[in-house]
Amino acid sequence: MRTIENIVYNGYGQKLDVNLPDGRAKAAFVYFHGGGLEAGSKDKNAPYNKYLTDHGIAVVDVNYRMYPIAHCPDFIEDAADAVKWAADRMPLYAGTDKIFVGGSSAGGYLSMMLCYDKKYLAARGIDANALSGYVHDAGQPTTHFNVLRERNVDSRRLIVDEFAPLFHIGSNGNACAPQIFIVSDDDMENRYEQTMLVLSTLKHFRYDESKITLTVMHGKHCAYDYKVDEAGESVFGKLIYKFIERILS
Repeated sequence: MRTIENIVYNGYGQKLDVNLPDGRAKAAFVYFHGGGLEAGSKDKNAPYNKYLTDHGIAVVDVNYRMYPIAHCPDFIEDAADAVKWAADRMPLYAGTDKIFVGGSSAGGYLSMMLCYDKKYLAARGIDANALSGYVHDAGQPTTHFNVLRERNVDSRRLIVDEFAPLFHIGSNGNACAPQIFIVSDDDMENRYEQTMLVLSTLKHFRYDESKITLTVMHGKHCAYDYKVDEAGESVFGKLIYKFIERILS
């Protein structure tokens, strides 16, 4: 794996790392880290990076503005900027125009917002449905709890407004790119149930079920993200690669 670190990708000074496989990549995976929109960072040493690059997938690890500096929707705008950067430059860096977008927890919220509220990518000349696929890992489909906190609203509230991915399902027809939802059976409170509500809502609006995949993991919230299996290989990396490989085949 060859890593190019701390590339500034937008006018707000936000940075990303590009992790490249040997030779031409099969696809590029743009990844947003978790941390409640207030913590966390890109991590070139995460085990899924090595697993994916070893299997021919370039990984774009993204930092974005967070609380307390950021205000909604700064982090969504940054996420869209990062996807635009990858769409423009991955053919040059990695030899591929196949772009997958995903994230874990807060990053999963961002990937869902880009997927369902299509205006963020559209403003950058990108059709959200034309991307190769999305990996939504344990993201919050209602308005994010820290967005509620910014409004001085009880962060436990379940609010579905313009900053909830659920709000936008069905608002732009029922076309979508392939996507996988990953959640744990003992996830953070209400996250499993909310994920099931997303899937039910997609079905209600007659989205193509052949494009929607659900994987339920055993354990706590995103505990699998940094785990390796008995062979020393990334559990999360395998999930992502299996999804990407199926879409590309």
